[in-house]
Amino acid sequence: METAALQTRPLGTTDMAITPVGFGAWAIGGGDWAFGWGPQDDRDSLAAMRHALELGINWIDTAAIYGLGHSEEVVGRLLRELADGERPYVFTKCGLVWDEKNRMEDPEQVLRPDSIRRELEDSLRRLGVERIDLYQFHWPDETGTPVEDSWGEMVRLVEEGKVRAAGVSNFDVELLERCEAVRHVDSLQPPFSLIARGAAGAEIPWCAEHGTGVIGYSPLQSGLLTEKWTADRMGKLDPDDWRHISEEFRQPRLDRNLELRDALRPIARRHDTTIPAVAVAWTLAWPGVTGGIVGARSPEQVDGWIGAASLDLDAEDLNAIARALEATGAGDGPTRP
Repeated sequence: METAALQTRPLGTTDMAITPVGFGAWAIGGGDWAFGWGPQDDRDSLAAMRHALELGINWIDTAAIYGLGHSEEVVGRLLRELADGERPYVFTKCGLVWDEKNRMEDPEQVLRPDSIRRELEDSLRRLGVERIDLYQFHWPDETGTPVEDSWGEMVRLVEEGKVRAAGVSNFDVELLERCEAVRHVDSLQPPFSLIARGAAGAEIPWCAEHGTGVIGYSPLQSGLLTEKWTADRMGKLDPDDWRHISEEFRQPRLDRNLELRDALRPIARRHDTTIPAVAVAWTLAWPGVTGGIVGARSPEQVDGWIGAASLDLDAEDLNAIARALEATGAGDGPTRP
């Protein structure tokens, strides 16, 4: 498989250099679970991932919870059809434990050491690999397990060679500090978009100071910051699409979010690119951010945002976006890198 060349950035202090955008595999888990995206054809998922790799993307981010194991299984199918030298880095996550008897029930946030190890072995099996390139805690624990005990188990998995780099997702600075006291945190995966900007105020600066990589998730706010989203599209979503319960897709936030999206149009025209590319490039412009996780359910969706990997927004662009954020009142958090 011939691939294009994209610039890369070092992921913190690890030995991995990753492209500014990576393929997010949440939606390819499909529907029929608490945070699904409705039905998804595995053939489309595989085609989307192949296309992303052909365009130069060198990492895929998934999680055990996505489709209750199905996303990892589909990524594993892709890996098996690739030669060793063609394989992307594979990042996955643990810590959300589901009830096999009730797929629509919210998962539990569990970071007990025995559960972490069990989840790792399951992920290795589904992916068909011997080592996870980046293993991450998906959410903070809610069972009363001290994070030091959880992170200590992660350290053991790294020492055993089952995990290459260790990271966390959705952790605040306090939890990052507690993990860092045990062993360096290689990366943080926070929500980060033009609408969800909170991480720019505390967590991203902390990571920049400590040499921790940052891979922001949902930079397109789950599809809101794309040309195709309209105010009436909610009524056309599948009943088990999790976006039905998201406040950002409801009024009064929806109108503000779409007004912000439309304010990106002149910037996209000036750079001869797409609105999604501008939205993702804005997240990549923040000091300390290594990359963005962008989902796709088809090759065409990948084409819609791949331009972000080579788009450098200038001061005029960033000032215009900051003004749009202030004018629309969309989201919250710092408004300019």
